[in-house]
Amino acid sequence: MVTRAYTVAFEGVEAHQVEVQCAVTPGLPAFSIVGLPDKAVSEARDRVRSALSSMAIALPSKRITINLSPADLPKEGSHFDLPIAVALLAALGIIPEDASEGTVSLGELSLDGSLVPVTGALPAAMSAAQDQRSLLCPQASGSEAAWVASTQVIGANSLADVVRHYTGQSPLPPSEPGEVLQNATGLDLCEVKGQERAKRALEIAAAGRHHLFMVGAPGSGKSMLAARLPSILPPLSPAEALETSMIHSIAGLLDQGGISRTRPFRKPHHTASMAAIVGGGRRATPGEISLAHNGVLFMDELPEFSRPVLETLRQPIETGEVMIARANAHVTYPCRFMLVAAANPCRCGHMFDPERACARVPACGDDYLGRLSGPLLDRLDLRIEVPPVSYTDLELPASGDSSQTVRERVCQAQIVQARRYEASDTVRANADAQGSVLDEIAAPDAEGRDFLGKVAQRFGLTARGYHRVLRVARTIADLADSEQVRKPHVAEAVSFRLTSAKQL
Repeated sequence: MVTRAYTVAFEGVEAHQVEVQCAVTPGLPAFSIVGLPDKAVSEARDRVRSALSSMAIALPSKRITINLSPADLPKEGSHFDLPIAVALLAALGIIPEDASEGTVSLGELSLDGSLVPVTGALPAAMSAAQDQRSLLCPQASGSEAAWVASTQVIGANSLADVVRHYTGQSPLPPSEPGEVLQNATGLDLCEVKGQERAKRALEIAAAGRHHLFMVGAPGSGKSMLAARLPSILPPLSPAEALETSMIHSIAGLLDQGGISRTRPFRKPHHTASMAAIVGGGRRATPGEISLAHNGVLFMDELPEFSRPVLETLRQPIETGEVMIARANAHVTYPCRFMLVAAANPCRCGHMFDPERACARVPACGDDYLGRLSGPLLDRLDLRIEVPPVSYTDLELPASGDSSQTVRERVCQAQIVQARRYEASDTVRANADAQGSVLDEIAAPDAEGRDFLGKVAQRFGLTARGYHRVLRVARTIADLADSEQVRKPHVAEAVSFRLTSAKQL
């Protein structure tokens, strides 16, 4: 007789169903696991044996075979412990067979039988809901999985709790979803003195989810401005929060099952490797660009990142997803992020200050920013210079609108965009519009079209640069509550595309 339990194998954010088959047959005593398991899965037999022993359950002197089907799908991770134990308990007649077959389970077993939380409970619950099964997991993972309201989630502290639940001795209550977290930064945009043009660029970038590149001398406020960007971003929608949390669940970043409505803000150091930025490693885990999905990726000192890392950003910026191809895995992660980058104009940082600049000006600036390729810079919608702030300005009171006021304008602009693109599956904001959609929603008036044509001819805008100017102009028009893109909107968009620095 063969008993069955079900679990999942992860491939990116996708959870593929795995059938755990258990057969107890006559023969020499043995406990084997087949079906392409990795080392952690193969070691499950020792953890399961010890956990059953702690419950005074002895394995029979027979041959126990566990098959993980489909056998050609790689199985990785310690979360296979619990489904193997459930299938074995059903084979020994300790729990009902229909209970094991109607449940998707995952969890790591300690030697004393307690259950250890694992990553991926949220996508596992999504898979269980699609198969119309309940989910059994460690109690610490239950609040995370319970966000999927279409399936019942049972959280247990130990394997003994699982047995008592399925035998009716002590049924476990369904898990409740974790808290909705609001990670307030406590930073306000009005705290930044001066830099009104940079603040305007931040508002436009936030409203249309455009990529932004800031260049300025050390201490001019680039990092300070970027740190306040989350304070003007609208919260994640319920669908975006669930989508983003699935990636964070795979990465093990969800805190006590809580789902955050605050948009991710990731700021990797410039020494980060390609696997850390793009994703990869032995288990093809998500990188920073995927962890920043639906949020912001802030890359300070952009030219200091390695050239291969920067060049790999070009395709994800365009497509909104990244495929990690390895010998044993081909995984696709979503990565629709807003890139905010900052850099000094040269290595010393004082290229625009005649009194402090080094003797290699302007060659030092050409060498430093020359590390950034033209195709990468062409994908950045907004480019601004952030000049130093005079010490006399620092003595003035705070100026400009508060983050709350700016966020209200940003939210209103994004509401307009949500209505505009509600019938599209791929376009969520103006930064995503392209092709016929862009021609329809961002066509400027006659004066604006004539002006943009002269600018494109005078400065040699590429086709990509031309379209990105239109996208930014559409966002500026949305902020101005204008249905038509007009010449002032185009002119302001052009001013953020063309700067006085030769390197840009």
